Amino acid sequence: MMADSSDQYESVLCVKSEVHVYRIPPRSSNRGYRAADWKLEEPAWSGRMKITAKGKTAFIKLEDRITGELFAQAPVDQYPGMVVEAVSDSSRYFVIRIEDGNGRHAFIGIGFADRGDSFDFNVALQDHFKWVKQEGELARQEAAQISAPKLDLGFKEGQTIKINIGNIKKKESGGAAGKSRPMGGSLLPPPPGVKSSAMVPPPTAQQTTPTAPPSTGMILDFGDPAPAAAPPSQDLWGDFTSAGSGSAQDSRSGWVQF
Repeated sequence: MMADSSDQYESVLCVKSEVHVYRIPPRSSNRGYRAADWKLEEPAWSGRMKITAKGKTAFIKLEDRITGELFAQAPVDQYPGMVVEAVSDSSRYFVIRIEDGNGRHAFIGIGFADRGDSFDFNVALQDHFKWVKQEGELARQEAAQISAPKLDLGFKEGQTIKINIGNIKKKESGGAAGKSRPMGGSLLPPPPGVKSSAMVPPPTAQQTTPTAPPSTGMILDFGDPAPAAAPPSQDLWGDFTSAGSGSAQDSRSGWVQF
């Protein structure tokens, strides 16, 4: 809800340093006011204009630009409306209804030398009453929420609630199966149809290469080695005595000459 007007502060919406005031003839028809009917070269007063707001009401104040003394003011409770009306032949001139605070009022014309000033004057009033409309809609919504019955979401006596926890059981069973799995490095069982003996590595083959006969003396170091494929001789000295029939023998020592 809006506070009382006596407790509300006054805010400034717009200030224009130059505005002219004109005496206007009575309206002769319903076609509206025309600035061309005024004596634009002879304004009745010139000074400063200030637009302020207090609560829902905006005030157009005409003040002396030096002393700030109030010349006239027009309370505006709706825009567009009867208090502020644009003329039909220009965007720089308006007709406003001023009041003296004692119930008396009069219509005067105001005009701006610059079109930008008249644009700011128009926008300041539009923004204020747009805000007033939004505040009114919010106040109505709050009032509707207060008057609406509140929902009772509490449990009644004896009322219960059922919760299905089937998914939790499934998760627990899956976790137990995961824990029972061995963590060692054992091999996986063979796939179906494969014999287990096929997985056993073959035994190591035995060495079949014949071993050379052991040496019995220094004489073997000077002879030619026997072929690897020849079988070992039973007589260790026979290999040297049969070296060949053409070889000369030393009758004195019995050694084979090479």
